[in-house]
Amino acid sequence: MFKPVYRFIGKPAALSAFCLALVMSGCQDNMDEKNQLEVEDLIAFSNGDLIPGQYIVVLNESGISFRKDGSYEEVQAGMRKDASNLLAKYRISGENLREVYGSTLDGFAATLTQAEFDQIKSDPNVKYVEQDRFVALAPPPGRGPGGGGGATGQTVPYGITRVGGHANYTGNNVAYVLDTGIELDHEDLNVDASKGFNAFTSGRDGNSLTDGNGHGTHVAGTIAAIDNNIGVVGVAAGAPVVPIKVLDSRGSGSYSGVIAGVNFVGANGKAGDVANMSLGGPVSQALDDAVLAASNKGIWFVLAAGNESRDANLSSPARVNGTYIYTISAMDSNDRFASFSNWGNPPVDWCAPGVGINSTWISNSYRSISGTSMAAPHVAGIRLLGNVRQDGNVQNDPDGTPDKIAVR
Repeated sequence: MFKPVYRFIGKPAALSAFCLALVMSGCQDNMDEKNQLEVEDLIAFSNGDLIPGQYIVVLNESGISFRKDGSYEEVQAGMRKDASNLLAKYRISGENLREVYGSTLDGFAATLTQAEFDQIKSDPNVKYVEQDRFVALAPPPGRGPGGGGGATGQTVPYGITRVGGHANYTGNNVAYVLDTGIELDHEDLNVDASKGFNAFTSGRDGNSLTDGNGHGTHVAGTIAAIDNNIGVVGVAAGAPVVPIKVLDSRGSGSYSGVIAGVNFVGANGKAGDVANMSLGGPVSQALDDAVLAASNKGIWFVLAAGNESRDANLSSPARVNGTYIYTISAMDSNDRFASFSNWGNPPVDWCAPGVGINSTWISNSYRSISGTSMAAPHVAGIRLLGNVRQDGNVQNDPDGTPDKIAVR
């Protein structure tokens, strides 16, 4: 069941992001789904979800002094200088400055006292300030974060079949996976770490983009596991998957770190690329603004609706709407709406398989888990291959407007 999180794991400044989903309740009619059901848990939010003294500061255009048409590194340097100058204006040490953003969100994260917060939020160059938050991903029920068995021969997961089967990817775009990283040497994945980003700067997770948890590797496999006669196959088989590590090996993170990942994708991605965000939490205007801005560059953002059995409009970034944004709910192998899935039209655009999904896992292995985290990457893979089409509607959608089932 749920429990609050009251401690930081690792260095607070490096914390970044969150994973989705809620413990599944109720019985499944399908015996196979009973055996496979493992839902990634979102630790319940409580008073402990606010990071004490840490804030995300978003600036007006008047607060920017640098040109934004430079490289990612140049823009980051320009924002760091402007942020430092703003802090210095109120005699706040530059050591308080954390992440900076300039490509999708004009702003930065910083640690502030209450008095400093009051000064910063009243500055005419500041648009708004919100307190940073952190959440943690629990391991699947009954198992730690280890593997779930190696490959003995390739199988096609039912979800891949339901969305129209797989195709070997031959395009020039990539799939950015904003998650716990991706196992870099998994034999069933084409990982491009050269394009990756790490929100962590120290410790185990700061040393590598590889996945110490499993969740990001699972997402990557559904998008693009290779058609190679072993393990599983993804929708856009063999497509390059890029680790954007915003969750640590224990599944811990913060909004400020996730925004840093979105900012990086927005700066370095190109039109036609896909960014999968199987993560979410309470409403965050800063996170929503960053996702929308990055998507407006022609990068497709595929967002998990969340697994709290509630209106997806209560969750970020699931609630964001945009031309290049899809929010995805989950269904089972019988096209029935998953009891854990969030709902709502808008923001939900498509429904995809998310119950008992088999995919790649760490330690060069495979595992079946459930959640809208697992539904979203089906659509991310479809989007890499081309347009998303409809094949019927999901059954028993609790909002009364059945979501469209996504196929390629």
